[in-house]
Amino acid sequence: MDTQNLRAFLLVAESGSFSSAAKKLHLTQPAVSKRIAQLEAQLNVTLFDRIGRRIRTTEAGEALLPHARTVHLELQAAHQSVRDLDGEVRGRLRLATSHHIGLHRLPSLLSFFSKAFPAVQLDIDFMDSEQAYELTLQGEIELAVVTLAPCAITNLVTRTIWRDPLDFMVQQGTKLTLKKAIGLEELSLHPAILPGLNTYTGQIIKGLFEQRSLPMEVAITTNYLETIRMMASVGLGWTVLPRTMRDPSLATLPVNDASIERTLGAVHHEGRSLSRAARAFIDALESFEGSR
Repeated sequence: MDTQNLRAFLLVAESGSFSSAAKKLHLTQPAVSKRIAQLEAQLNVTLFDRIGRRIRTTEAGEALLPHARTVHLELQAAHQSVRDLDGEVRGRLRLATSHHIGLHRLPSLLSFFSKAFPAVQLDIDFMDSEQAYELTLQGEIELAVVTLAPCAITNLVTRTIWRDPLDFMVQQGTKLTLKKAIGLEELSLHPAILPGLNTYTGQIIKGLFEQRSLPMEVAITTNYLETIRMMASVGLGWTVLPRTMRDPSLATLPVNDASIERTLGAVHHEGRSLSRAARAFIDALESFEGSR
């Protein structure tokens, strides 16, 4: 079975698009279609249903998909093993991280790492933590430094690097700041500005209120914590942010019946042999004092 044809199948299946797969492979769309046709002829099955512009994997395609991912990861591991024979920490490291971690946790570490390992080419993609998890699971990202999922995800290895306490905050001078203590039940009656409830941070907050069977009046959601801080600071509602993000425009609410935090750390696929560059970056994360 031709590995190039298998790679084309994997990219089409994961993106749902021949054109997207063609861009990633630096091929024309007809060339990708030809590779899929060759694979279908070899297996004597139809791998995709093409209904208008929509592409769906058939039953045969779904059966092939996990094996294609395994082959792809094994090939990556083989290439990495050969590259690592010279012992030097070098090569390209594709790293995914969230905007918050990139702004608040990584700058000094990145400066240290680039000086310590000048032969490593860092390719940093900024994205939501949930997207980084998915791309790592697909084998597209070697290492992600993100907000860790509240629950373990099969086939992914996580390392906690930072504990990130979360505080309830509101604009300075509002009525809520005059209270010596406030409970979640009272807080649920006021509008909130929160990360999307499908994000890992949003799931932590949502779970806290669901445990008490309390509703939330969510007025605004956005995945950008800097934007949330700005909207809370002008009085559009209360919010939950990392403790490190409080500034003079915000007051911490004395919520007396809740204490929450999230964890930030590194994620990689358990079936992927990490490059020397990735292992060096993880070591730096775990030991570099300036990053904590």
